[in-house]
Amino acid sequence: MARVNVVLFDLDDTLLDYSGDAARCWSEACATVAAPTGVDADALRAAIRDVGTLFWSDPERHRLERTDMMGAWRKIVEGALDRCGGLRDGLAARVAADFADRRRATWSLFPDALPALERLRARGIALGLVTNGDAGMQREKIVRWDLARFFDVVVIEGEFGCGKPDARVYRHALETLGAHPRDAWMVGDHLVWDVLGAKQVGVSAAWLDRSRQGLPADAPVVPDRIFGSLADLTTLE
Repeated sequence: MARVNVVLFDLDDTLLDYSGDAARCWSEACATVAAPTGVDADALRAAIRDVGTLFWSDPERHRLERTDMMGAWRKIVEGALDRCGGLRDGLAARVAADFADRRRATWSLFPDALPALERLRARGIALGLVTNGDAGMQREKIVRWDLARFFDVVVIEGEFGCGKPDARVYRHALETLGAHPRDAWMVGDHLVWDVLGAKQVGVSAAWLDRSRQGLPADAPVVPDRIFGSLADLTTLE
């Protein structure tokens, strides 16, 4: 294996605990905002779960909508309220906004994130951040935790114009760093966006399996390495 000169990181659910409290935040938003208007909060929460699952299951819609998360959440709530018979002016937007505020309050860096970045920088390894999603929301996270200081390049889907697993994202990051794919690793939690996307351009890919449940039987790709924690990145040579 060539010497590792570059490590590219995903952001959400790799460095940042993004998804952990989503279900609770939806429940609280329904109870706080929708219930006082006469909407059954439990029924709305169940409908949001079902509509959200359907909404995000379409890969093309996922790609288009994830760059405007507030808009996407509002559409999901509108669909859920329609099912519950509670669709009324402005309520979907208010529920989505309350949910977004609660999500922001629950986000946190994983405890192993900063130590891993600091160790890699101390080794002289160039780092890149390659993240899908809403430009404003992703920049907000980067600023909030002062993450830009670690990275030599930051590529955000909402700013760049396309996202993972599009090969252009990886090529842009590598070209900015002046790096060859064989000298780089991608680290992330998503098997398609982070692993398959990286491998298609010749970048080695490490899948972060924080749940330690192992590679699914129907996995679309086999990672070059599987880590349960970012602390394991010290084994990259």
